[in-house]
Amino acid sequence: MKVEAECGACLLHRGWLEIQKATDDPLLRFKALSSLLNLLAEGFNPKAVPAYLGTKRDRLIREITGNRDPYAEKKRISNQRALEILPMAKNMVLQGTSAKARFRKACLSAIVGNIMEFDMLGYSFKFGDIGKLIAQAEQDLAIDDIPEVFSRAKEAKSILYLTDNAGEIAFDILLVQELEKLGARVVVAVKEKPIFNDATMADAKTVGMHEVASDVITLGTDTIGLILEEVSDEFLSHYNSADLVVTKGMGYAETLTELELTSPHALLLRTKCQPVANSFEVSKNRNVAKLMFQPRK
Repeated sequence: MKVEAECGACLLHRGWLEIQKATDDPLLRFKALSSLLNLLAEGFNPKAVPAYLGTKRDRLIREITGNRDPYAEKKRISNQRALEILPMAKNMVLQGTSAKARFRKACLSAIVGNIMEFDMLGYSFKFGDIGKLIAQAEQDLAIDDIPEVFSRAKEAKSILYLTDNAGEIAFDILLVQELEKLGARVVVAVKEKPIFNDATMADAKTVGMHEVASDVITLGTDTIGLILEEVSDEFLSHYNSADLVVTKGMGYAETLTELELTSPHALLLRTKCQPVANSFEVSKNRNVAKLMFQPRK
């Protein structure tokens, strides 16, 4: 996915808010913002990918301010609030009368969890809305490839699950459980180091993902979305051998559309900005379950 004009404003907006969280030092703030403006001046063009620029932006801010995790407190609160809501979502999943029905409810809960996003231009959320949004998730579903994803999951022996944000990862547990019930070995991947509010190994442990998944690994890097040139050999081995890759969030959507995919990829996300909504040809603030794959041989 390439940038739209709105992406430039959002990249700068989020960067400035992150700088404010990262340091109180006015000189460091000035230096970080000046460097960010230079980054965007050089890199923002019609061929740019938003997630690539976002990765460079966050690394730049961390390097200049020395703050390696400006969103640590927001991630902690996200995990706490998500765990409080999780039993309700779990009960809704368990109300499914068949494996297919439970899988569908788990997908929808995982997608709604993707609303947990901070400092995005023109977007905000409330933790208190999550229950309501899960209840109305079917109404908000703009692209529904869940039946096809279920079919692929039933055939899969190995599944790689790429998480997105802290807090949200708690709802991913429900879908990971359903995937494993179908007989697959599910490896969950988080970010190696903090980047924005993305989930890391610490977040996975906090919500109990280790108790559910067959294994939890990292990408070996701290990119927004997936940049294969930067991932570890361990991650690449799992990625290349997976029968199905499940990905969460807009960052993966922005980057996977730049790759030639050789295996089925399920994209589960909430369209929280207009450019991403436009790329899927749907409205903003809608749920998307999109299966991307090469035709079967």
